[in-house]
Amino acid sequence: MIRRITGWFNRHPRATLGALLAGPLGWISIVYLGSLLILLMHAFWSKDSFTGKVEPFNWTLDAFAQIFSNPVYFTIAARTIGIALLVTIAAAAIALPVAYYMARIASPRKRALLLVAVTMPLWASYLVKIYAWRTILQTNGLLGWAISPFGLEGPGLTEIANSWLVLTYLWLPYMILPVYAGLERIPNSLLEASADLGGRGWITFRRVIFPQLIPALAAGSIFTFSLSIGDYIVPDLVSDAKFIGNVIYDNSALGSFPVAAAFSFVPIIVMIGYLLFARRLGAFESL
Repeated sequence: MIRRITGWFNRHPRATLGALLAGPLGWISIVYLGSLLILLMHAFWSKDSFTGKVEPFNWTLDAFAQIFSNPVYFTIAARTIGIALLVTIAAAAIALPVAYYMARIASPRKRALLLVAVTMPLWASYLVKIYAWRTILQTNGLLGWAISPFGLEGPGLTEIANSWLVLTYLWLPYMILPVYAGLERIPNSLLEASADLGGRGWITFRRVIFPQLIPALAAGSIFTFSLSIGDYIVPDLVSDAKFIGNVIYDNSALGSFPVAAAFSFVPIIVMIGYLLFARRLGAFESL
C-alpha cells in the first residue's frame, strides 16, 4: 500500500508539491489570513453606544467616518510613515559603506567576522535592546552621563527622534545583508571594465555599482519600512509620540475594536503600495 502511494506521488510531481505545501498553506490561510479577515471585518461592525459592545454583522462605516473626521489620525499616520521612510533612508546610508567593505575590501577572515557582528544583534531579545536604549537616552542615562562634562544632558524620553534612532539600530541588519548579497553578485569584470574606460571610484560607484544595487536596496527597504511602520513598542518606551500601532493597541484595549480595525487598513494599504513599488525595482528577485 505504501509503495503504491509513493509510486503514485513519484509519477505526479505536482501532487507531491501540493501535499507538501498543504499543511503550511492551510495553517497560514486559517490562522493568519482568517484572523486578519475577522479583524478587518470589525471595521464595518457597529458598536452599541450604551453597552459599548460590538454588534457583529451590523454593517456600518461609522469607524471610518470617525477616523476621517479627526485630523489627529491623519497626523499620526503621516508621522508613522515619515519615520519609517527616515529609518529606511538612514539604514541604507549606513548599510552601503559597511556592505561594500564586507563584499569588496575585507579579507575572507574579516568578512566572516563582520557577518557575525552584523547578525549578532539579532540574537538578543527585542525588548532587551529597547530597554538598553531607554537606559542610554533618558535624561540621567548613559548618554547624559557621557556629555554632562560639556554642560549637556541626555535627550530624555520625550523626543520623537529617539524612535528614529532606535528603529534604525534595530532593523539595520535587515538592510546590510541584502545589500551585501547584491554587491557580491556584481562581477569583478564590470569594475575592471569601468577602470579600463577611465572610470574612477565615485564614477564607477554611481554608474556601475549603484544601478545594480537598487533591487537589493529595495529588498532591504521592505524589511526596514514594514517593521518600522508596524512597530508600537519602541515609540511607547523611548518617546512620547504615538504611532499607528499605538493607536490600534490603545483602541483595542479600550474596547473600540471597530476604530482599531478601521485604522489597521492604513498600514495594510501603505504596504501594498510599497510592495508594488519595490516589485517594479526588482526587489523580489533580490530577497
